[in-house]
Amino acid sequence: MGLSASAGLNAYIPLLALGLLARYTDTITLPSNWAWLEHPWVLGILGVLLVVELVADKIPVVDHVNDVLQTFVRPTSGGLAFGAASSSETVTVANPEQLFENNQWVPIVIGMVVSFCIHALKAAIRPVINAMTAGFGAPIVSTAEDITSVAMALVAILLPVLVIVLFIGMIAFFWWALRRRRLRRQAKLAARYQ
Repeated sequence: MGLSASAGLNAYIPLLALGLLARYTDTITLPSNWAWLEHPWVLGILGVLLVVELVADKIPVVDHVNDVLQTFVRPTSGGLAFGAASSSETVTVANPEQLFENNQWVPIVIGMVVSFCIHALKAAIRPVINAMTAGFGAPIVSTAEDITSVAMALVAILLPVLVIVLFIGMIAFFWWALRRRRLRRQAKLAARYQ
């Protein structure tokens, strides 16, 4: 869950973390069907995509366009990260019944849902932050999201129990930000009618 939540903030960090740790350490061993994540070409492509997302996410307006484009990428990444980490095996598309009979699709779908929920919260809050700070908050919030994504991915792999604490903290922050926005909106409306 921590890896898929991490993917909701940044699609490439958890996949890169899984691939790098599997390739260069004994910390994690990916199942054979997921070994492609540790291939040098895949790691290189993920690294380039990570740099593009890191830059795009720090520029106001471009970050919103990036979030729209990432609506499909982040849940997919979350599903892949959850599936790889839970040791689920992929099956060939030639026999889709086998996918549903063995429930191998369940971890991937759960990862996609978790990642999409985090992504949706992020995409809803970022335009508000940009508007409230005239765009100056974008790089600060983006950097905080990137740090959170890295921390959550590493904690999910190294100390999975702590993911629950990070996950609750992240949800509490998003809830607080949405509540603060609603209270400000109500205060503005009240000031207009006085």
